[in-house]
Amino acid sequence: MTSRVTYSGSVRGSGTGSSVRPVTNWTPPACWYEPRSAEDFAQYVEDMYTETINTPGQHSYAKTSVGMFRNDYKDGTYKNYNLDVKDEGNWWVAVVDEDRWMEPAAQACNKQPFWVETGDAPPVDNAVTPQILAELAYNRIQLPATEVTLAPQNTTKVNLATWAWLDKAKFDEVSVTAALNVAGLDIQATTTARPVALRLEPGTPDATTYPGSGICRVNADGSIGEPYAKGKADRTPPCGVKYLRSSGNGTFDLRATVTWEITWTGTGSPNPTRLPDGTFGNDQAVTVQEIQSVNR
Repeated sequence: MTSRVTYSGSVRGSGTGSSVRPVTNWTPPACWYEPRSAEDFAQYVEDMYTETINTPGQHSYAKTSVGMFRNDYKDGTYKNYNLDVKDEGNWWVAVVDEDRWMEPAAQACNKQPFWVETGDAPPVDNAVTPQILAELAYNRIQLPATEVTLAPQNTTKVNLATWAWLDKAKFDEVSVTAALNVAGLDIQATTTARPVALRLEPGTPDATTYPGSGICRVNADGSIGEPYAKGKADRTPPCGVKYLRSSGNGTFDLRATVTWEITWTGTGSPNPTRLPDGTFGNDQAVTVQEIQSVNR
């Protein structure tokens, strides 16, 4: 069945966009369980059955399988989709992230639809909760492209400190809200990503980063790095790189990766709760010319 979770905010398109990558082995859930009313579930099964048996060229095993599934809920283990007790509970069904349906993790929610009486907890690990919604929102956050501003821009010189910084207006916090309102369950969660550091990797070992770790922390005003301005030529940049040899006829791929601190709030959880930090980065081509000293 298709998930009824909706997303709003800085949402990337399905299968597209710049998604955040957790810094640990943790991943958002690829599948989970959601409730459906008895009427919705009955309609779904009947529509699926009708479509399957009426599709020209449909294999007999598919017709047999969908027929057995329908019979179990209509006149087998259950009677008439539990419509007679529709006010006493809901069906719970497995759904998958449509972008990840081929992953092994998406097959983990393999329990057939099951009935849960009102007030009882679903007897599965991945029953949807505000935290699961927060984790799903994590995977939908659209991040800005990580392109740092450089001075000199794109072409620099050997042994010349190149300043690097991020545009604060572009690298502000972003958030996505995931909500589910179905079968009497009305919950939501908002996941927020805030940039906290920029990591510079020059693309060659023949380079020096500023600071030495290559990690530029966020400033008190929320910016990262410091814009170059006239009169700063003799200063060491708080965030930047110095190449020690030329790139010849090619370029060096300067990789800039932003670390995002991620938290969520939601139904029953008004205080921000941490999720694993995430990263997203891009490569920028930098030409380094063999000139020992220049005036800026």
